[in-house]
Amino acid sequence: MTLVNLTVNGAPVSCEVEPRTHLADFLREQQLLTGTHIGCEHGICGACTVLIDGVPARSCITFPATLEGAEITTIEGIDADPVAVKLREAFSREHALQCGYCTPGMMMMARDIVMRLPGADAATIRKELAGNLCRCTGYVGIVKAIEATCAEAAANDPVTLAPLVSPARPLAVTLADEAGPASTARLEPITFEEAENGATRINQAFTVAFPRARVWAFFEDPRKVVAAMPGAHLTALSDDHFEGEMRIRLGPMGARFAGEGEIANDAATHTGTITGRGTDQGSATRASGRVVYTLSEPAPGTTRVSVAVEYMLVGALAQVSRGGIARDLAARLTRAFAENLDAALAGRTPAEGAGELSAGALLLSAVKDWLSRLFRRG
Repeated sequence: MTLVNLTVNGAPVSCEVEPRTHLADFLREQQLLTGTHIGCEHGICGACTVLIDGVPARSCITFPATLEGAEITTIEGIDADPVAVKLREAFSREHALQCGYCTPGMMMMARDIVMRLPGADAATIRKELAGNLCRCTGYVGIVKAIEATCAEAAANDPVTLAPLVSPARPLAVTLADEAGPASTARLEPITFEEAENGATRINQAFTVAFPRARVWAFFEDPRKVVAAMPGAHLTALSDDHFEGEMRIRLGPMGARFAGEGEIANDAATHTGTITGRGTDQGSATRASGRVVYTLSEPAPGTTRVSVAVEYMLVGALAQVSRGGIARDLAARLTRAFAENLDAALAGRTPAEGAGELSAGALLLSAVKDWLSRLFRRG
């Protein structure tokens, strides 16, 4: 592992990375900046284009381990940039996108063209865009949109088009702000890492406005804990052993993981551990996991719940255990549990109680968030 210090969308980032990890995976998997798309992974298609120290670069063939001290700007980082705002308006007006997969890289390159070549004509723009491929549009609308923005840039005072990079907040921070007015739950940024055994580890913490003794009493009752988890059901419970299932539906695809596990609580330290394993018979996917939670009292009458989750999927559904969308879903599931816990302690009806977990609704919410960040008009 190599320790690297970067600036990503205006925010300092210091973390360890494998020397072989390319920048696109680093941005998507570790920074949750999923606007950077991965296409050919050979530096040809341009879908993964980002700015490194202000210059467009292919993130699929660039390695963070070689970028010590560099400043990285992704599509999320130019959300409030005045040039990007003009380009988004022009792209929409000229119908310059269809499936949208190439669009983030195309926008990064288009912005660079406008900044370097105000007044550029169609022929120049096509030459500059030679490294950004699109299967859908035929490029006509894209070229028109960039040409119009270049013409506007040439006619305006350059100061009005100066770069304005706005730090892209991690999704988990946004989620904390989205908590409803009736909820006291406040989430901290979520982090992901790979455990030594190859499992995915999620670290999450949230604070609720209730005394630790009251929250601990809730955690000591497995039935209450499971009731606050969307999609989870207990089918049997005896001492520290349980049997249960988790039901998930993503559009027409459903999964039902049935299994068993153990619970161990330590009232002296206010810590607990849940281990479990299960199988979805329909897809023959096996799941195993371990949850460690710790309750602390940062201030009188408040409780901070710190949770570390390690999980591993083996089988047909294993591909959903990685990637930005999966992490967005994990963050939303954590929020749902935190808000359901808060509601239960306050005597309110949980927003999402037991039942089938509608991952489709969560996925739609994640996609809407991403699209709004990408095409928000200033």
